[in-house]
Amino acid sequence: MFARSSLVLARTAARRAPAQARAFHVDNVINNTTPFDQTNGTKLALYMLGFFGTGFAIPAFQIAKASA
Repeated sequence: MFARSSLVLARTAARRAPAQARAFHVDNVINNTTPFDQTNGTKLALYMLGFFGTGFAIPAFQIAKASA
């Protein structure tokens, strides 16, 4: 019973069209292997600080709000 259902699922998956690839390309050259600019270190540090800072600060604010 399980073998038959898995076979049906495999056939169904094989008939489906493949998913569309995302239209985004990054050239694999030095200093251009990520989708953001790495040449300006100060700007990169500020972006990373903002990105990771908000990610770590949101749970802290939720805990502080819950305990108040």
